[in-house]
Amino acid sequence: MKIPAKQFALLFFWVFAFAVGEASSAAKPEPMPLSGAINKAGRQRMLTQRIVKAYCQLGLRVQPDKSRVILEKSVSLFDAQLAELRQYSFTPDIQDALAKEAALWGEFRAIALAPVSHDGAKKLMEQNEALLQAAHKATMLLESASGTKSGKLVNLAGRQRMLSQRLAKFYMLRRWGFSQPEIASGIEQAQNEFGGALQTLADAPGKTMQIQQELDLAKIQWIFFKNALTQHDSGADLMYASNVATSSEHILELMDDIAALYEKSDGS
Repeated sequence: MKIPAKQFALLFFWVFAFAVGEASSAAKPEPMPLSGAINKAGRQRMLTQRIVKAYCQLGLRVQPDKSRVILEKSVSLFDAQLAELRQYSFTPDIQDALAKEAALWGEFRAIALAPVSHDGAKKLMEQNEALLQAAHKATMLLESASGTKSGKLVNLAGRQRMLSQRLAKFYMLRRWGFSQPEIASGIEQAQNEFGGALQTLADAPGKTMQIQQELDLAKIQWIFFKNALTQHDSGADLMYASNVATSSEHILELMDDIAALYEKSDGS
């Protein structure tokens, strides 16, 4: 049966309008639970430290193949998570914090992906704290917006990831010849904060059995990591530096799992 031209044009219009409406609807992101946003924003803090750690490991020739993968994946993940967080309609102050993070990230990213050099490590170290503080502010604003106990625990467990990488970063910077006073004081402060937060998480009520098991493993791994941080070798012997690199990744993985479990418990 032949459809008259006028009716065909009308039918085509409605089919096209429906398709455009469906595409627009599909393009709109689903609302992100605040616990998930806290976890992602908190992971950005960790990545600011992990990138410098991996960069220094490349300069020192500590596990160079693994370090290259860690560096490139960390940069890509920071890009992806920042873009994802910025597309949601958070409050204006959260959006402003994310915009500042994005502004600082551009130059930091360019240095991190340029050929590795001692001067590059110095620039990253100098810019590192401002980027970390911007990511931290966004995370804290999201935690405040959530107003839940589980949101605080997601943030606290997530911050442990950052501290694990911060400790390894300072170790690698010192190994590469940097001797600024803030490196030694930073190691001491980060160790105290990590140990205190680990105890806070252990004492928090309402943990699932899985969270408790992961925390028990984290306590054991923390002992190994602290011991590795006190070891120093010289010259071409990189055994101790390699131990720090490996231990920092193990404890990062554990704390990332714990943060994800708290996030899941908030949504269940």
